[in-house]
Amino acid sequence: MRASDAERERIAELLREAVAEGRLEMDEFEQRLETAYAARTHGELEPLVRDLPAPGTAVTPVGSSAPAPLRGSAASWPARIGGTATSKGAFAFWSGFSRKGRWTVGRKFTAFAMWGGGEIDLREANFEDREIVIRCFTIMGGLQVTAPPELNVDVRGIGIMGGFGEGPNEDGEPAPDAPHVRITGFALMGGVGVERKRTKAERRRLKEAEEIEKAERAVRERQRLAGLDKGPEDGGGRKELG
Repeated sequence: MRASDAERERIAELLREAVAEGRLEMDEFEQRLETAYAARTHGELEPLVRDLPAPGTAVTPVGSSAPAPLRGSAASWPARIGGTATSKGAFAFWSGFSRKGRWTVGRKFTAFAMWGGGEIDLREANFEDREIVIRCFTIMGGLQVTAPPELNVDVRGIGIMGGFGEGPNEDGEPAPDAPHVRITGFALMGGVGVERKRTKAERRRLKEAEEIEKAERAVRERQRLAGLDKGPEDGGGRKELG
């Protein structure tokens, strides 16, 4: 049977996932991707993913109408909102505390540090509600809040003989479906810092995505030069090799 553009793109998505998971080397990814975009029948597409399971599932049939799996923030934010809070506050006196990794932030989270410090890491956290308030109070101590660039964060704290504000941030736009986190409170002779940065794993994933995109551009350019694709001036679509 003849393959459609949607079926070719579905196979390309499975190949992207495979190279991101380390199942394919970049040169093999390029070869399979080029074959996928040039394929005209199901028989040409099926061998390209026969040895590559879709993430967490069996291989998606070539003729299936299932959408391509979501990746990045589009896949994670809806699943990270809701559930029971695992922590609604933290306290440090001549000591320190840490909230990081997989944890669920309470709708109202209160942190206090006196002659001590605390770390609140939201990069891998879940959220009890879409609207979150984090209240930070420190006296001669320090609190550090770390959030991913895609999280909606509003900082409204006050520093008295100290500081309360945002530090250097990585580039990134807040996602419309991400929670809204308001950080308020005060720092007396101490500091509360808020920074936006990605985890090492996320930075690695973004770098891999850039390499995949670069490889795809190279494949499409080779196809264009070979006459496999028609440009916008030709009305789009594909043309057969004669």
